[in-house]
Amino acid sequence: MLLLSIETSCDETAAAIVQGGRTILSSVISSQVDIHAAYGGVVPEIASRKHLESIAPVITQALQDAGVGMEALEGVVVTRGPGLSGALLVGFSAAKAIAVARKIPFVGVHHIEGHLFASFLEQPVDFPFLALVVSGGHTHLYHVEGFGRYTTLGRTIDDAAGEAYDKCAKIMGMRYPGGALIDRMAQNGIPDAIRLPRPLLRDGTLNFSFSGLKTAVLQHVAKNPVAIPGQDADDLCASFQEAVCDVLAAKTEAAICQSGAMRLVVAGGVACNSGLRGRMATLCKKMGVDLSIPHPALCGDNAAMLAVPGDYYLSHGFFSSPSLDVTATWNMDSIKESLQ
Repeated sequence: MLLLSIETSCDETAAAIVQGGRTILSSVISSQVDIHAAYGGVVPEIASRKHLESIAPVITQALQDAGVGMEALEGVVVTRGPGLSGALLVGFSAAKAIAVARKIPFVGVHHIEGHLFASFLEQPVDFPFLALVVSGGHTHLYHVEGFGRYTTLGRTIDDAAGEAYDKCAKIMGMRYPGGALIDRMAQNGIPDAIRLPRPLLRDGTLNFSFSGLKTAVLQHVAKNPVAIPGQDADDLCASFQEAVCDVLAAKTEAAICQSGAMRLVVAGGVACNSGLRGRMATLCKKMGVDLSIPHPALCGDNAAMLAVPGDYYLSHGFFSSPSLDVTATWNMDSIKESLQ
C-alpha cells in the first residue's frame, strides 16, 4: 500500500510516504531540539504547540518530496502511543482527519513497534528474533514472533539508558541533548579510568537499571569537577559508556541464551551510539547470531519506521476505529486490542 506515516510522540514532527512497507519515497523530520535545549529537556506544552505549527507543512513536504498527491494515498499510519499526550494528539488528529476526508483506513501503532521494524526498511529480518530497544524513554528486550506478537523479556525498572546519557551529560555541564557528545568524547577516553557500578548486572533477571549509575556519576563529579574539553571529562564519558554497554551486552547475551534466538535487532535512538554498535557486533560474532542495526538516520524517531507494521496491519484488514484515542502509556502485549 502507498501510505502516509505520521510521528509526533515527543519533540520531532515527522511524516513519510512509504510504498509497500519497505520503500521510502520521502521522509521529513522537523526537530525541536534547539528549542528545548534552553530548558535542559523536553517541555510538553512547548512540544505540543510546535507540533501544531509544523504538522501541516511537514505532511505537505513529504507529499511533494515523494511526488504524490493526497488522492494517491491508500492508508494512513500514525503513532498512537506511548509518548506525550498533547504531542500525540496533534499527529493522531491529523491522521484521522486525512483518513476520514479521503475515505481511506488508518491505523494507530505503538511507537516502539516502529523502532522494532526500522531495520526492515533496509533488509527484512526473519521471524522469530530477539530485539533490544534502547532510547531516551525505553530500554527493553523483546522476543518477536511476528507483527503484533511480542513477549517482553526484560525492561528498565527506573531510568532508560538514553535518559541516563542525557542526565549524566547535564551533570557534566553539557548542552541538552548530550548523549551524542558523550559518545564522541568517550572515543578519546580510557574506559576503565573511573570505577562505576553495573546495576543489576548479575541479579538473575533480564531487567535493567541505570539510576544508580547516574548517581555514581553525580557523586564523582561533585568530588572531582571536570572541565570540557579535557582528559578527565573524556575518561568519565568513556567509563560511563563502558558501564552502560557492559550491562546492555550482558543482559542481551543472557536473553540470547535463554531464548535460543539466532537473530538480534538493536533499535532506538541509542542504537546510534558507536560504543553500543561495536559491542553488539562483537557479541553477535562470538555467539554466531545475525545482527541487524538500522542506519543511524532510522534509529531516531521518524515516521517511515511506522509504515512497516502499519502496512502489515492495513494489508491484513486490521485498522483503528475513528473513535480511538491516544494513550501516553501502552503495553506492547495489548496492541491488537486496539485494532478491528
